[in-house]
Amino acid sequence: MLTIVNRVLIGAVGLLLFLLGGSVLAVGLGLRPPSWWIHHGRHDVLLSHAERTRWRDAGWWWPTVLAVLAVLVLLALWWLTAVLRRHRLAEVPVDTGDGEGALLRGKALEGVLAREAGEADGVAAAHVRLTGRRTAPEARVALRLEPHVDPGTVLHDLTERALRHARDSAGLAALPAEVRIRSAEYRAERVS
Repeated sequence: MLTIVNRVLIGAVGLLLFLLGGSVLAVGLGLRPPSWWIHHGRHDVLLSHAERTRWRDAGWWWPTVLAVLAVLVLLALWWLTAVLRRHRLAEVPVDTGDGEGALLRGKALEGVLAREAGEADGVAAAHVRLTGRRTAPEARVALRLEPHVDPGTVLHDLTERALRHARDSAGLAALPAEVRIRSAEYRAERVS
């Protein structure tokens, strides 16, 4: 969901900046703007003296301006932290027993988990994503099941086989998992 919001916001902001910048550039190069446009020539200012001082005496003006700007700054900071935060775990440290240790790539562990979960009876597709911290990873598992399968059995197999193997092989004390199960779409057979 965050990816969709991010792309829509970046697209909207980019389009708005492109249109405003292009129109200011066009007017600056001598193109005549329409009569309703905010700039009327290349030496026109963005805000006239009357527009800048219009609401100066109103008691609500400056608190409203500051509140709107504060909300915009907070939204921009939230957006920036959401974009910069890593959603996928890159690597997991593994204790090798010799004091050195090793790093296990997150994508490799995701691939093994997905393959082992997908081999269970009745699983049409499996997708795994590792999140959390390096020292305390968490797994997000999405399973698509065939219509005839009992979800409880598949969930038991996933926790007892795939997640246990991953936890043991990486030397983790725990590997919490969030599992989302969907039914595979299929067409009904016609009987003639």
